[in-house]
Amino acid sequence: MIEGERPVVLPAEQLLQPTTEGSPLWIRLSRGLEGAIGSGALTPGARLENEVSMSERLSLSRPTVRRAIQELVDKGLLVRRRGVGTQVVHGSVARQIDLTSLHDDLARSGRVPSTRVLDVTFARVGSEVTEQLGLDPAARVLKIRRVRFADAVPIAVLENYLPEAFADITAERLADVGLYHELRDRGVTLRVARQRIGARRASVDEGLLLDIGRGAPVLTMDRTAYDADGAAVEYGHHCYRPDLYGFEMTLVDR
Repeated sequence: MIEGERPVVLPAEQLLQPTTEGSPLWIRLSRGLEGAIGSGALTPGARLENEVSMSERLSLSRPTVRRAIQELVDKGLLVRRRGVGTQVVHGSVARQIDLTSLHDDLARSGRVPSTRVLDVTFARVGSEVTEQLGLDPAARVLKIRRVRFADAVPIAVLENYLPEAFADITAERLADVGLYHELRDRGVTLRVARQRIGARRASVDEGLLLDIGRGAPVLTMDRTAYDADGAAVEYGHHCYRPDLYGFEMTLVDR
């Protein structure tokens, strides 16, 4: 539980909504919670009371409460967070397919971005990375690994690789501003990028960092960005929570 944050407790008559005659209790509770989210009685980020408290207060079994909550977790309306409990999702971020940073996109959408820097190292890496950056296979590169948060909820694990010229970028700067902001401050102008979007299952580490569990689906994006001179500046390999994040694009018939 976060200090000072109290769970929202709604009256039984609001949560146990009447439905079709004979509907299971978990459906009534699920519809009641969904209605409370839709009406604003449960606002984004609000924390629900725990299953034991809710089941006792509503005179329902714990499996009934658990199934009702899981129904809304599966719909992307609620999220379970270790050490915090069950919260109303802050809303998903739909990102246009543009040459922008996630940090900037979150700020523009009215969210509060924050970063946990996991690793900043200067070392030799695999040939896949050096090939993307147009470097000799034996070249050393700067590797950056971060978790990006939106309104304190983990939304993405970001891995970025940059040539030796950027080896002095610090973890402190990356925690304060986005990588692309740091590049702009250094006079780098990104002009074009090649990227690939996909999906896969989260690794054990990614599941822990994103609060989604091992094997949960994640969206992925691989991107190589180039400057105004056509030189590769950055190669990124990112994964995102699909319940909180998505990509948007506009298609035009020519």
